[in-house]
Amino acid sequence: MKAMVLRALAPLAVQPAPLSMVELPIPAPAPGEILVQVAACGVCHTELDEIEGRLPPPHLPIVLGHQVVGRVCGLGVGVTRHRLGDRVGIGWIHSSTGDADENLSSAFRAMGMHANGGYAEFTTVPEAYAYAIPQVFEDFEAAPLLCAGAIGYRSLKLAGLQSDPLGLMGFGGSAHIVLQLARHIRPGRKVAVFARDAEVRDFALSLGADWVGATRDRAPYALRAIIDTTPAWEPVVASLDNLGPGGRLVINAIRKEEADKDALQRLSYHDHLWLEREIKSVANITGADIAEFLAIAGEVPIRPEVTTYRLEDANRALVELRSGRVRGAKVLVV
Repeated sequence: MKAMVLRALAPLAVQPAPLSMVELPIPAPAPGEILVQVAACGVCHTELDEIEGRLPPPHLPIVLGHQVVGRVCGLGVGVTRHRLGDRVGIGWIHSSTGDADENLSSAFRAMGMHANGGYAEFTTVPEAYAYAIPQVFEDFEAAPLLCAGAIGYRSLKLAGLQSDPLGLMGFGGSAHIVLQLARHIRPGRKVAVFARDAEVRDFALSLGADWVGATRDRAPYALRAIIDTTPAWEPVVASLDNLGPGGRLVINAIRKEEADKDALQRLSYHDHLWLEREIKSVANITGADIAEFLAIAGEVPIRPEVTTYRLEDANRALVELRSGRVRGAKVLVV
């Protein structure tokens, strides 16, 4: 099978083509696993964290990719949940304990990090961590729902499903889905969007944002909760500037970059944290998050904005994601 493989870690500025196209054997599903023929795989900022060493995979080489949509084409011994030909999706969680807090467990294993992922023609996963895709979605539309959407749903739950007004700091693959989800769950909710790029702010308005501004701008009203999906520190301080008393900042990022960490020197206890403001991180995701979100997404239905690439163009997709040229989500069509 064809696969895009990561062999060494390096900043994209130094190595703009970190993935190599290689031929690998088609993997055989172990007992309890399914073999999936990949149709599409989303491109996520977490993969930049892996490539650049902020979240180094435990072993190399590795096939990245954790927003996978495909068809079941092989069954390991003991599989009962799926049949040959079923369309399924796979997210960041490759396997864990199955408990309600399995995202926090030391047993958590990530797709495309601890196990080969979806930047390939085939992949395997335990059957419990593959999910039926609502028929309303094309393969390329469904891919970003598996991580950008599902982790966005978890972020919204942590922020408060009814929080109003809500802020979205950054407006890429996850936030543009969260905006649609938030307005569906609570029609009429005020949603403020902060983004560096004017074109992206216009995109947010087109999806129903009530107000848009640049990262350091102040919304015309204090926000009850803000979800930060950026890799930087300046948006953390800017978010706290916009939180009202008792507000919560939810940081939806596995890693933050170091470049602007000095922005934290602007933090003031009185201005940013007092009056019971709080900060909460999002750690991984559970299988239940993905299953719950896919059902809701199909009901809405949520429509991700998607730019597609061929599998062999994965490096170009990653470089464009790294540069900030993002409108919606990026997806490899395999």
